[in-house]
Amino acid sequence: MSPAVLIAVAIVLPPLLRIIYTSVHGPALSLTSYAEVVKSNLFRETLRTTFIIAGSASVLSLLLGFIVALHLARQPAQRRTALMVLVLLPFWTSILVKCFAFTIILGRDGIINSLLSWIFDTRIQLPLVLNRIGTLVGMTNYLIPLIVLPVLASLLAIDSTIYRAASIMGAKPARIFWTVTVPMSLPGVFAGLLSIFVMSLGTFIIPALLGGRRDQMLSNLVDFYNRQVLDWAKASSISIVLFGIAAAFIIPLILWRRRKA
Repeated sequence: MSPAVLIAVAIVLPPLLRIIYTSVHGPALSLTSYAEVVKSNLFRETLRTTFIIAGSASVLSLLLGFIVALHLARQPAQRRTALMVLVLLPFWTSILVKCFAFTIILGRDGIINSLLSWIFDTRIQLPLVLNRIGTLVGMTNYLIPLIVLPVLASLLAIDSTIYRAASIMGAKPARIFWTVTVPMSLPGVFAGLLSIFVMSLGTFIIPALLGGRRDQMLSNLVDFYNRQVLDWAKASSISIVLFGIAAAFIIPLILWRRRKA
């Protein structure tokens, strides 16, 4: 892995150092931008929104992804491979294309509202896009494949004889699920949940296209200061803060995986 790591560092490190340099006002080495950002009500509210959306999307993706992973784990190997293609297909599709597709599906005159209007024979225009609902739908669609893989790996690692032993001892399917399947799948659940949560923190396109004004995240705030306010120091400061938050979550995951290995 060393060559790949060195290439990644060579690509990521120079722009990251440039952002850090900009955030401290270049040779002035001033932390004024950081102080202004932390004191800003806009930043604090956006940070709160970021955690709420990232947490909600991660939990929804976990619930749906666990169901998918559980179904895949119970399939024969050949059929599981074919179904995995269907799971990964949305991941291979451009997120920008998917966002525009969701505007057609969830819009006030979109597919869902048109179908409901036809069923109930009345005009229905549910607000399903340009709000928190649209943001969560888009993020869940994006994150589910990423949670299915680690959870499926944990489920496949469970010895089938444990299920057989629990069944012989008289345990019902529901009890086997809660006392065997769930506890033994927790390593994959925790690893996947933390990974998708960290990825959610930096999401930009989905809240920009499917969210409303109150659903903008830190990445959107960076874009606001960078392109509209033209305050590159504040934009860089927020970027570094976002990077630090993500690192605070991902470093324990890396250390935990090394300890497990």
